[in-house]
Amino acid sequence: MRTMVKLTEEQQMLLDMVKKMAKTRIAPRAEEIDEKGEFPKDIVEVYRQNGLLGLPFMEVEGQKENLLLHCLILEEIAKTCSNCAHVLAAHWLGSTPIKLGGDEGQAKKYFPLLKTKLAAFSLTEAEAGSDAGSVRTKAVLNGEEYVLNGTKCFCTDGSFSDIVTIFARTDPDPKSKTRGLSAFIVERGTPGFSVGKLERQMGMRGTPACEFILEDCRVPKGNLLGKEGGGFALAMQTLDRTRPADAALAIGIAQGAIEESLNYAKERVQFGRPITDFQGIQFMFADMATQTEAARMLVYKAAQLIDEGNLSSMHSAMAKYFATDTAVSVINQAMLAMGGYGYMKDFSIERRLRDAKLMQIVEGTNQIQRLVVARHLIG
Repeated sequence: MRTMVKLTEEQQMLLDMVKKMAKTRIAPRAEEIDEKGEFPKDIVEVYRQNGLLGLPFMEVEGQKENLLLHCLILEEIAKTCSNCAHVLAAHWLGSTPIKLGGDEGQAKKYFPLLKTKLAAFSLTEAEAGSDAGSVRTKAVLNGEEYVLNGTKCFCTDGSFSDIVTIFARTDPDPKSKTRGLSAFIVERGTPGFSVGKLERQMGMRGTPACEFILEDCRVPKGNLLGKEGGGFALAMQTLDRTRPADAALAIGIAQGAIEESLNYAKERVQFGRPITDFQGIQFMFADMATQTEAARMLVYKAAQLIDEGNLSSMHSAMAKYFATDTAVSVINQAMLAMGGYGYMKDFSIERRLRDAKLMQIVEGTNQIQRLVVARHLIG
């Protein structure tokens, strides 16, 4: 059901390629990635070979920005493996601040690299989650270098990324909470920059979050993104553009759950009949499909606004919280439709539920998204 979407022939070919990739290359790996908690390096290589890592830079090279296409791609991949979709979404998130804030020299150096190497986004700290302005990691200018000290946490795929956007405080004045943050490009292997704790997650076990430790980490002055003090605004601009992608990922997880549970229900016989003959079960699937389609349309709307140059923080927030909440609700219903088997690891439903829960938290909890919407409404 994609009545709002009009793709060019080239875009449709790309999406068809992703669909085939999801079924033949990604789906067979989904269970193993979750079971082993294994980062899917082989799938990243497939992305690299097919040009998917560099999609955010297509418009930089003269093509029109197409976040909606990115959302469709994530949706297709997430139907089969949410971990593999999350790898791609996290890379695009890490690439976006460099695309938005990079100067000519940074663009020339990093845009080509980001088509082959993974990027990550590191804003969160132990005491700076929803309160992003409370970042304590410090960056002090010393000659031609910034010296960074602090600890970051919950960075998705950070332990596997080559390039990380780190947000740190350049203004020590505690009253300058949002004005005092700056953003820096930090490369793997930079002295003083190391990976700390790797989190043990309930879901998305193939895309682990990690801790970064910065101890007198010296970053070239030229790796400052934008101006000093512009980091908070850059982070918010980034998240406004990437939240619809998270929402699309959640829609894909939900759609996959609907399809699996419906196929099961058509074969499951009780009282001498397939359970899809019973009205109670029919109503459950009607609700699941309607809720998912409503969320999908909101996600597409938010993405289209961005593609048209009319970015709406409110619509991005709406899409993110509505779609991710919907995904968890729909997967719960799919599990109930399958009964005891929905709870078992023989099927993907329990994995999908664990994975979908994370999407309610990342890139701003859904409570924060509701605040964003309310503030736009109230003024």
